[in-house]
Amino acid sequence: MTARRKPTIEDVARLANVSNGAVSFALNGRPGVSEATRQRILAAADELGWSANSTARALSSSRAFAVGLVLARAPELLGADPFFAPFIAGVESVLAPRGQSLVLQVVQDRGQETVYRRLAASGRADGVFLTDLNVRDRRPGLLRELGLPCVAVGRHRGRHRLPSVALDDRAGIAAAVDHLVQLGHRRIAHVAGPTRFVHGADRREAWATALERAGLPEQPWVESDFTAAGGAAATTELLARRSRPTAIVYANDLMATAGLQVLAARGVRVPDDMSVTGFEDTQIAAYLAPPLTSVSIDVVAWGARAAESLLAVVDGDDPGARRRCRPTATRRARRRPARGW
Repeated sequence: MTARRKPTIEDVARLANVSNGAVSFALNGRPGVSEATRQRILAAADELGWSANSTARALSSSRAFAVGLVLARAPELLGADPFFAPFIAGVESVLAPRGQSLVLQVVQDRGQETVYRRLAASGRADGVFLTDLNVRDRRPGLLRELGLPCVAVGRHRGRHRLPSVALDDRAGIAAAVDHLVQLGHRRIAHVAGPTRFVHGADRREAWATALERAGLPEQPWVESDFTAAGGAAATTELLARRSRPTAIVYANDLMATAGLQVLAARGVRVPDDMSVTGFEDTQIAAYLAPPLTSVSIDVVAWGARAAESLLAVVDGDDPGARRRCRPTATRRARRRPARGW
């Protein structure tokens, strides 16, 4: 006589007409599903001959109920980065109510591959967030090879089709350039982030395209590293040029804040002599003197959307190939028409 096959998580999900993840939430007593859905799942498990407790133990052995975030940067730089604290807050706003944990690993630039392999082999994470995407990023192929689900945080340019929650960097930078052009600026420089990163390249290309659309010739730009020190050095380099810009579009607020300090030390008045814009609209931007005009991003909402998408991917659902967050321009500093040097 053939032994009867034991029911699986897929059997319970199919009978209850829900996702695998919803089954795990219900049978482990975790929040994340409605009471009516929970009762339907419990009834399906009972009908198939599994008690909720035995199913929960089986599911617990195959799911980590955690997702990973691997950041390649020096720890001292992470503490000064204004992006990841609100991003993680957004992620946790989704994970915590559903009984999920975040596994955070900070590594040197070339240590990510080892961490991904370790997470996949140990089963410590059911999926990972993929941040700081490179123009030629090898990680999507690695994660596919490891069978580790992922969601790209930002736009990616690779051949792999990844679910992503992207920011429309180009629209934000274009809005900043258009604003400066309306003020009469014709020498609008750019301090870029590393162009090996997709978001660094996107912001630089959007700046160049906006200038071209406005009928302006090519302008100087300096590639920096998104840090305050890098922003200060890039500003110093631009000021040393024979034809100084009358406006600078920075690729993030941290570099713009450092740039403002360099300008003040050199006796360059903002906004009288120079207009400055940032990107990300961090909390400190409104309290600078003068306040920094910046492109506003709801980073907390971005983190929450990324977490929702990653949990959907882990559960075998399709969150949609790409979801976009659209930035808006926040104009704070008193603006004046451009002046020549």
